[in-house]
Amino acid sequence: MKAFSPGDLVFCTLGGQERRGTYITERDGMLVVKLDSGYNIGVSPGDCVLLEHVPPSPPQPKQIAQDSSLPRLSILSTGGTIASRIDYRTGAVTSQFDASDILRAIPGLQDIAQYRTRKIATILSENMTPSLWQELARAVCQEIRDGAEGVIVTHGTDTMGYSAAALSFMLDTPVPVVFVGSQRSADRPSSDNHMNALCSARTGVSELAEVVVVMHETTSDDRCAIHRGTRVRKMHTSRRDAFRSLGTAPLGYVEYPSLELTLSPHARRRREEEPKLKERLEERCALLHFYPGMPPEVIEACGECRGLVIAGTGLGHVSSRLIPAIRDLVREGTMVVMASQCLHGRVCDRVYDTGRDLLKAGVIEGEDMLPETALVKAMWVLGNADNDEEARQLMRQNIRGEYSGRSMHGQ
Repeated sequence: MKAFSPGDLVFCTLGGQERRGTYITERDGMLVVKLDSGYNIGVSPGDCVLLEHVPPSPPQPKQIAQDSSLPRLSILSTGGTIASRIDYRTGAVTSQFDASDILRAIPGLQDIAQYRTRKIATILSENMTPSLWQELARAVCQEIRDGAEGVIVTHGTDTMGYSAAALSFMLDTPVPVVFVGSQRSADRPSSDNHMNALCSARTGVSELAEVVVVMHETTSDDRCAIHRGTRVRKMHTSRRDAFRSLGTAPLGYVEYPSLELTLSPHARRRREEEPKLKERLEERCALLHFYPGMPPEVIEACGECRGLVIAGTGLGHVSSRLIPAIRDLVREGTMVVMASQCLHGRVCDRVYDTGRDLLKAGVIEGEDMLPETALVKAMWVLGNADNDEEARQLMRQNIRGEYSGRSMHGQ
């Protein structure tokens, strides 16, 4: 059998069916082939023939001509699937593209704006940290001060909601700050990276002045939704329309391929002023998901935390046997916030005895904040407040649209 090289086009017989694909590597006596559908399979060497040898791609040119008359956007890259490609040595999707690679890889971006590019990190989003949030917030702020009329942040989808919420609190922005990612890498025929990137750039030159997430609204390639950074959650592991605004409607939509944009009256509008940055975060905070039978020791283990968010049941409840441990935490100086595991509705600890006991213990109601947003907010208020009482007051204030003034029936 003639040896294959990574990237070669091959023709394979599998289960009596003939399939085209791209050779990746050999492992455990089997050839690993990526089918045109985007999926990897293992094929016996005798069932695969070479169709075309594909030589390594020549280096891409570093400089790209741009139209200086267009609005100025900055692309800050942190990695993630939108900035990934297939590694044909291993078959894995890896974060290897920098921001300049993204600009070359997505035709149409240059028709919307002129771009500066900057790499902040090259990580998968599960490796994001509060210190990287701070570095990213500083970079976004500097880009705006240096003349960027909008900023696009490429980010992995798994923790993008956390990062968008973090920057929402740290940065008071007069221009759009747009987080964008993709559920499927660029080598997949069903990749969403091209449409998401174009819609994010269109949002970046709009009249918006908030931190938002822009992703597919439906499974079709018809429009993207603009989600407020403090109200968005990833709702599916792999669907292209995985992101949803919870407790509120999206701030707007971008139609595709026309790129026509509409904004909600509730969206903050662009303004002529400098960005304001408050980047301090208290990292000694935790998020606990209550479960039946949770022992008090789990709460007690958070004694070193300055902030604790509990995702309770229903209206914001935990077992009554946990309340003494929670009361002790509050007395020792830990700010405890109650959120709900429910996707819709708000915390109200005034209805049942358990809730009233939690309030007496010093728990702060998290309204209809997402638990992850409540966690990031707790980190921010504890990092920036002058004292514990001010932190508790800030936690109760609606600072970046993170909760609604009230919840209507059924919402």
